Amino acid sequence: MKKNMFLILTTLLFGLFLVACGSTEQPVSDPPAVDTTEEEAEAVVEEPSEEMAEETSSEVEEPAATEEAMEEPEPEAEEVSATEEATEEPASESAGEPIILTDGLGQTIELMEPAQRIVSLAPSNTEILFAVGAGAQVVGRDSFSDYPEAAFEVADIGGGFAELDMETIISLEPDLVLAADITAPEQIQALTDVDLTVFALTNPVELPGMFDNLRTVAILTGHEAETEALIVTLEERVTAVSDTITAVEEKPLVFYEIDGTDPNAPWTTGTGTFVDTLINMAGGENVAAVLEGAWIQISIEELIVQDPE
Repeated sequence: MKKNMFLILTTLLFGLFLVACGSTEQPVSDPPAVDTTEEEAEAVVEEPSEEMAEETSSEVEEPAATEEAMEEPEPEAEEVSATEEATEEPASESAGEPIILTDGLGQTIELMEPAQRIVSLAPSNTEILFAVGAGAQVVGRDSFSDYPEAAFEVADIGGGFAELDMETIISLEPDLVLAADITAPEQIQALTDVDLTVFALTNPVELPGMFDNLRTVAILTGHEAETEALIVTLEERVTAVSDTITAVEEKPLVFYEIDGTDPNAPWTTGTGTFVDTLINMAGGENVAAVLEGAWIQISIEELIVQDPE
């Protein structure tokens, strides 16, 4: 019963990783019909009372006056043009101020507008991008980015740890490259050397740090409103889990595998990591807590001895 409850709670918390979770022109009305004033009407009526010569002259000249009157809407057209210009003016202002943020490496990054062609260098970044609603703006992702499923439709730019394909990344013409703690410094330098904009996200250890990352990516991609709604949902889920585990007395032993490429020594996360935080928040105890390091391999023999639940 306890195992089932813990599984449910753990699933809820780890769901935090996997939650994917122009200007309108006013219609220009038709130019108002030219009103014939009473004086003009009287002039037209009184003209025939003159002598025939004058009458003939008036009849010849009158259409000219009428034509002038009919041409009066032309200034209206100029006014409409001015109105259109006034309507278009806010559109240029709607572009907004440049986006200026400081990344996890202390570098100040500037974008003239939200990024539309993004390359992600880490699975966590890819998940965040899709979670905040910027999945359609992702044009490249690292080989380990396997969630959400839509990520597989994005170009693969190679593995992590300095094994990224520079030529592929450059060919994608990204306006933003989203790096992470696992991105090698020399890789970031190589990308900046070819004038690519690289923003490094720091891996969070606590939930507030994760929410900060969500908001940062939202600003970089133009999805702030959706992200605030997402954060509210996540906070509600965290509260629900916290309220539920208050009655749990025994902590099950948990093993979290992040890479099982080597079945004899799978990778896991130790203390001081976000995964370790989630395990504890879900009421569990991390198997790797007794090991040294944040990202470590554990032998299959040691795992059997630990016998996680």
